[in-house]
Amino acid sequence: MNTKDYIASGILELYIAGSLSEKENEEVHAAIQENPVLLAEVESIEKAIIQLTAATKKDASYSFENIKNKLKVDETKVISLAKPTSTWKQYVGWAAAFILGSTLILSVLQNNKLKEQLASENSEKEILEAQIDSASTNLASAEKLITIFRDKDIISIPLGGQAVSPTSYAKVYWDKKTNAIYLDAKGLPEPPKGKVYQVWSLTLDPLTPTSLGTLDSFTADTNKIFTITNANQSEAFGITLEPAGGSISPTLEQLYTLGAVSS
Repeated sequence: MNTKDYIASGILELYIAGSLSEKENEEVHAAIQENPVLLAEVESIEKAIIQLTAATKKDASYSFENIKNKLKVDETKVISLAKPTSTWKQYVGWAAAFILGSTLILSVLQNNKLKEQLASENSEKEILEAQIDSASTNLASAEKLITIFRDKDIISIPLGGQAVSPTSYAKVYWDKKTNAIYLDAKGLPEPPKGKVYQVWSLTLDPLTPTSLGTLDSFTADTNKIFTITNANQSEAFGITLEPAGGSISPTLEQLYTLGAVSS
């Protein structure tokens, strides 16, 4: 903890008020001895308390000599018990003022702590609300996808792994009514840095590839399902690994998955 945060924590006020444990007192004392800034802050706080307690003082000046002179009496005189009353009242006033000052400091610290707790609770509430909203959105998206995948008019095309990555796989759900495909790319490995997956629509005679775009959000997307516009008369779909930004034509040596549309 740096000096600024240490001062802002309020531990110096608690130290002066005598509200710390013995161990905490020792730690703060050691810190003050090592750090001139902390020492100056302690002196500033003590000065403020002294000024506060001085406000309760009724006489213009008060010293040990005043007390001694008031207690002096001749040998023939009886010491009056009434005389020192004002003196002790004054001491009590000073003590009460010091306690009041300490109480005010503790109240401020407690109030700040409550504000911090409230801010923390509000932050947690906002995070929870965001998580609920996200969960609701994800649930709505999942329900939409289930409805799409169960549609009897949707064409399902499995894409198998190729030589460069035999274990890879993907699946295309093609909705010709909306000219959209839903690509489930969960079976693809994470692309290397500087590389991106690119999706291709293919016609076979002659072999003509048409780019359907790159999966730029592949790493960030947790469910790996992508909605892609496809107005082509596709006869097959393929996915290749290309340099970031994509390529004009597919790099066949980096063909990860390929699948033909059933006739």
